[in-house]
Amino acid sequence: MDKRLTLWILVGMILGVAVGYTVHVSFAQDSVQFEYLSKTFKLLSDIFLNLIKLLVAPLILSTIVVGIAHMGDSSALGRIGFRAISWFIVASFISIGLGLLMVNLLQPGIGAPVDTITNAAATIGEVKKLDFWDFILSIFPKNAFEAMATNNILQILVFALFAGIALSALGEKGAPLVRGAEALAEMMLQITHYVMRYAPVAVFGALAAVVSKSGLAILLTYLELVGEFYLSLALLWTILLSLGAIFLGRRIWTLIRYIREPMLIAFSTASSEAALPKLFEQLDRFGVPRRISGFMLPLGYSFNLDGSMMYMSFATIFIAQAYGIDLPIGTQILILLTLMISSKGVAAVPRASLVVITGTLAMFDLPVEGVALILAIDQFLDMGRTATNVVGNAVATSVITKWEGMLEVEEPEFVEPLHAPAHTAAHGKAGLDLASDMVTDKRKTKL
Repeated sequence: MDKRLTLWILVGMILGVAVGYTVHVSFAQDSVQFEYLSKTFKLLSDIFLNLIKLLVAPLILSTIVVGIAHMGDSSALGRIGFRAISWFIVASFISIGLGLLMVNLLQPGIGAPVDTITNAAATIGEVKKLDFWDFILSIFPKNAFEAMATNNILQILVFALFAGIALSALGEKGAPLVRGAEALAEMMLQITHYVMRYAPVAVFGALAAVVSKSGLAILLTYLELVGEFYLSLALLWTILLSLGAIFLGRRIWTLIRYIREPMLIAFSTASSEAALPKLFEQLDRFGVPRRISGFMLPLGYSFNLDGSMMYMSFATIFIAQAYGIDLPIGTQILILLTLMISSKGVAAVPRASLVVITGTLAMFDLPVEGVALILAIDQFLDMGRTATNVVGNAVATSVITKWEGMLEVEEPEFVEPLHAPAHTAAHGKAGLDLASDMVTDKRKTKL
């Protein structure tokens, strides 16, 4: 299973689409059978996502603490952070700018079925005002345990930064805690091996649930939008990987091969969190030291969502086009700058991209109800933008590592994981202290 995980995930994707479509055409959506099947499909994927969320907080905390404690030089942390933020800003401008360019060139919103729009507020939920000051305040945790309980990646990152620097300052006094954090990180990655064996089943359930509800015909209705959006994502991949190749050379092809499993998991589940533990593991094997990836990936998951940022700019102008609203270039630049700020730190918010898009529409007096245009296919678009987020963060982490001169020789793509003891010489009886006559079973039972 571990060695052929990519193949099994692909099998799960194909079976999920096939079974989902069969359910879609065989049962009415208001039937009891359809309800039970839909709940079962959703359960299969939700179990996986819950198990992944179980890993995220302790994995991020332990990797960052260990990484910073082992740096031995706090100035290195500031240098890496500055380079990371610089890369993220450039990547953000490229993502949002390319989205605006492609949607203006291709104009997929012209002729969109505006007359089918219904009120989208109930689906999206409450749209909070985009407040830059509230966002800055939300970065700093008031309770470290609450941050971990809610998987708030940005707040965990801040707490782990303080903890790692403090342990570095303590030296030998803090060594036991550092060793404990190292053991915790290794334990989380070992659990990741177990959880990933379930990934093909989760992929099957996720796709079956989507296709059984929406069918494949919805893709034909929005064929132009879906096709042009994925074309734009392909161009973004080309740009990001080309920038990566400037630093990594031919090793960019090795990186693509190593991260294909996290990409497939992110694509099929439409969840960036689902791919994070596996991405940590594969970047380890690619040659990225944990003290770099442990800092870069959590930071990137908050500030470097390339696919989501392209989607936000693409979808905002698409809705304006559908309503026949011609936005001047000055307004589009303001939208770009707004999305640059409002898209940060919302990775853990359900339907985060839709919430940001809705808030941006309201800010620029565009029709908020236009979000209903993309609700029907949001899951299919989300799959592509989530996989792009994984690619963008993998490239960013590898580039910064190379920039620092710390990129190591890659390990084999697959390494046999450790296994819990089984079928030992004691046959499972070790430590039970059974009496000899109970082991040999020579006693006679009397009634």
